[in-house]
Amino acid sequence: MSSASSNASSPAPSPPPPVVSKSKIRFCPACGSPTKLAIPDGDEKMRAICSSCGRVHYENPKMVVGCLVEHDNKVLLCRRKIEPAYGLWTLPAGYLEVGESAAEGASRETLEEACADVEILSPFAQLDIPLIGQSYIIFRARLKTPNFSPGPESLECALFALDDIPFDSLAFSSIIVTLRMYLEDVKSGNIKFHYCTINKRVGTGTSDLRSFDIDNHLSV
Repeated sequence: MSSASSNASSPAPSPPPPVVSKSKIRFCPACGSPTKLAIPDGDEKMRAICSSCGRVHYENPKMVVGCLVEHDNKVLLCRRKIEPAYGLWTLPAGYLEVGESAAEGASRETLEEACADVEILSPFAQLDIPLIGQSYIIFRARLKTPNFSPGPESLECALFALDDIPFDSLAFSSIIVTLRMYLEDVKSGNIKFHYCTINKRVGTGTSDLRSFDIDNHLSV
């Protein structure tokens, strides 16, 4: 065997195929007929297409907005009264509504979940979670008055000193990541804006909150 062939490296393994999510739209929202999975002309992904009227129905990620409320060197957390993650702690956050900006939605969710009137200070983090089709935008905010109380979706609300944040009882991977980044920034004396992707590790389910990797982390 020649030296050239003996030194040749073996071909790199092919990357695993991307995960293809099956559409959950089984019936056409326009006419009620069953849908079928097919690739529309000019597209490259499987879509739900109405078997009767031919409409193509797209499923897009949902936007979640919330506030990291700062007060007297503490942060405001809510303990969930609803599933998923009943009884666990979270930042006040929820789905963005049509007709409102991300900042307006974050303020509304904070008022609903913690009865807290807040002033938005700055965007703090955007976190994409491709597995569940969600993108989070979390804003830093401050209490306009020192008043808060649990809303209909919260068992209780409380201000936590940074060293007392209950990381073992947090509700979602997005909240774990956000608060970790915030603590690091506060300790360094330089609060930044963060972007990252949260990816579940192979073989873990969506309910396993701590088996994930943080990819594409950018901070400015």
